[in-house]
Amino acid sequence: MITLNRKLKKEHTEPTNGLNSEPVKRISIRDKLLVKEVQEMNDNLPATCSITFEDPNVLSEFILTVCPDEGYWQGGKFKFSVHVTEDYNMAPPRVKCITKLWHPNINVDGDICLSLLRQTSIDEHGWAPTRRLKDVVWGLNSLFTDLLNFEDPLNIEAAEMYNKNKVEFQAKVQEYIGKCKR
Repeated sequence: MITLNRKLKKEHTEPTNGLNSEPVKRISIRDKLLVKEVQEMNDNLPATCSITFEDPNVLSEFILTVCPDEGYWQGGKFKFSVHVTEDYNMAPPRVKCITKLWHPNINVDGDICLSLLRQTSIDEHGWAPTRRLKDVVWGLNSLFTDLLNFEDPLNIEAAEMYNKNKVEFQAKVQEYIGKCKR
């Protein structure tokens, strides 16, 4: 999968015969970081998560699938599109939920309310250059368990439904899970 490592070596090798006048391409800091971080992320995935690369040579774009094994969303399969921008690791990756679901911290457009994904955050849990892709994966996975937040929701209607009628909330979650299995 990590064919970018070979690509990095090839692009940094100077021609030995002096006849090749192609300039040596510089590899971005992001791509250098990704070679190491993708391997680290794969080695430390939660049991409920999997990663898919459409193109194994493009480590900056992948799909994260979360299949919660407990809680309201148990039995669901939720996909997140992750795009690591050129200014990574100074800025967080851009993440969008591409599976429709009923969740207080994910709206119908797939936007996600997770401090870790914000450049600046009012709490101390926002993005920092010391964070890694594995932190993003664990954070997204935790939105279905311990990071679930009904007090500061992005999807206000879902949070209000939960507070008024948990049975109705559970039914709505299951309705969405049923649609994503089709």
